[in-house]
Amino acid sequence: MKNRALTALLVALVFALPAFAQTTDQATAPAPAASSTPSQTATGKEPLAPQTHEGFWGKVNPFARKKYVQRQVQPIQDRVNELDELTASNTKQIKDVDARAQAGIQLASAKANEADQHAIDAGNKAQMAQQTATTANTRLTTVEQVVGNIDQYKASTQTEIRFRAGQSALSENAKSALDELATPLKDQRGYIVEVQGFSSGRGQAAIATSQKMADSVVRYLVLNHDIPVYRIYVVGMGNAPVPTADTDPKAKRTSGGRVEISLLKNDLEQLASSSTTPASTDQAAPAK
Repeated sequence: MKNRALTALLVALVFALPAFAQTTDQATAPAPAASSTPSQTATGKEPLAPQTHEGFWGKVNPFARKKYVQRQVQPIQDRVNELDELTASNTKQIKDVDARAQAGIQLASAKANEADQHAIDAGNKAQMAQQTATTANTRLTTVEQVVGNIDQYKASTQTEIRFRAGQSALSENAKSALDELATPLKDQRGYIVEVQGFSSGRGQAAIATSQKMADSVVRYLVLNHDIPVYRIYVVGMGNAPVPTADTDPKAKRTSGGRVEISLLKNDLEQLASSSTTPASTDQAAPAK
């Protein structure tokens, strides 16, 4: 009976010692000393203070209860949760900053591309302006040359019409020759037609006959080919020597009746054609 009582007392003492040790640990655990210069942490809180006293059992308490372990682990778990939340917040802020940075880079790139396009357009317009100025300068030079030589006519085509003695009517061959001469003159500028009549005989009679033959030629050109009268210069030469008489002393006077038609041109038509070609080129340029 005494042995059983002694055994029960020992068992009670064994179970009471851990509780006494934990109570002693909580009562005797020194309060953490306040640091005069607390270190900064990621959460902005003081770092966790390590346990400086482990209780009655020293480093390891073999009889530690679940609540005791939870009290020791809970601050660490709370701090870990705070760090996770802080990490998530920082990650979100980093993503937002990166998104804004990417948007800014794309906007800057778009602005740079737009500026490059404006620069290219400005360069093309400057080049077109330079080409226009060069063309205008070339035209101006051509106009100056034409104006300087406006009264300088050059022989282009010559035709001779033969008449029978005492007649001034045009034959079919004469009309065909005049048609061949006058047809290309439609809508042309910068030309004159020189008509000279020659007739055999002497004195005023020869002059009158040559004038009639020349007038018949002029009348045909005006009525059938609409050549303006102001472009025709007509004269009856009578029995005057041929134009080579000044250089050839043996030149003979005209025998029979004939009319010489000479087509003379200046550079005005050339100026008109050169001004039309660049204009068509300028109109076709924007289509490219």
